[in-house]
Amino acid sequence: MWLVLAIVAMLCWSGSDFFSKLGSKPSDKYSHWKMVIAVGVVMGIHAFYEMATGTKVTMQDIIYYMPASSMYILSMIFGYVSLRYIELSVSSPICNSSGAIAAILCFLVLGQTVDSLSTIGIVIVSAGVIFLGIAEYTEDDEAKMKRQLKANRKYTKSVLAILLPILYCIIDALGTFFDAVILEEGNTFMTNVFHYLDEDVANVAYELTFLFMAVVAFIYVFVIKKQKLSALSFKEEGPKGLGAICETAGQFAYVYALAANSVGAAPIICAYCVVSSVWSSIFLKERLSWKHYASLVAVVGGIIIMGVAESLAEL
Repeated sequence: MWLVLAIVAMLCWSGSDFFSKLGSKPSDKYSHWKMVIAVGVVMGIHAFYEMATGTKVTMQDIIYYMPASSMYILSMIFGYVSLRYIELSVSSPICNSSGAIAAILCFLVLGQTVDSLSTIGIVIVSAGVIFLGIAEYTEDDEAKMKRQLKANRKYTKSVLAILLPILYCIIDALGTFFDAVILEEGNTFMTNVFHYLDEDVANVAYELTFLFMAVVAFIYVFVIKKQKLSALSFKEEGPKGLGAICETAGQFAYVYALAANSVGAAPIICAYCVVSSVWSSIFLKERLSWKHYASLVAVVGGIIIMGVAESLAEL
C-alpha cells in the first residue's frame, strides 16, 4: 500500500506543479493570489473533514505551528509568482532542492548529524542550482528565443525569474527546519521554545492557516483591488482548482506513505519534480538548453540521493 501512496503523492505534487503553471497567467498580476485562494479553500475543506472525523485542533495548536505553516505558505506564494516568469522545468527542481538547505540548518542549529551520503547529495544539489542559475542568466537572448519557438509561452531573461524559485527554496527550508523542531518529540530546543505537536494536528493547523490566508487574499483581490468576480471563468481559473486538489491530495498521501515505509517512499516522492518536467515538456512544449538539462540532472540526482540517505537513516 505504501508504494501506491508514494506514487500517488509523486503524481499529485507533479500535477499540482503543472496545473499551477497553467493557472499562472503572465498577464494576470493577481494570479498567484487567486492560486492561494484556491489552495486555501481546498485545504480548509480537508481540515474540516479531518476535525469532523476525530482530529482535535485548538487555537493554541495553530499558533504553535505558525512558524512552520507561515514559512510554507510564504514559500508557495513566491513559487506561484515565479511560474509567471520562468519555465516549470527550471522552477520545480530549484524549489524542490530546499531539503539541502533544511539539512544544513538542522546541522548548524539543532546539532543533528549529517551522514556522508546526505553530504554528497547536498553538495550535488547546491552545485546544480548554482550552475542552473548561471545557465539561465547567461544564455544568449537569440538562443533563448529559438528554443522557445514551440513553447506555449515566451520568457525574457531576468534576475527575478531565477531569484523567485530560490526564495521559495530558502523559505520552504525554514518551514522544514521548524517542522524538525516542532514535530520531533524530546528535542531540547523545542521544549525551551516550542510546543510538541502530533503530525496530524500540525497538518490540520497548517491547512486552517492556509484557509485564513485564502480569506485575506480574497479580500485583497476582490474587495481592496476591486477585481470582478463575474470575470472569473472555469477555463481560466479551473487549472488553479485542479492544482489545489492535487496539492492537498499529494500532502495527504505523502504523510501516510512515509508513515508506512519511509525507506521506500521518500526517494519516489522526491522525484516528483522529474515528472513535473515531463508534463511541461509534453503539454507546455518547454525546451531547455543542454546546460539547463545537465544542471537539472545534477539537482534531481542530488535530491534523490538525499531522499535515499534520509530513508536509510530511519533503518
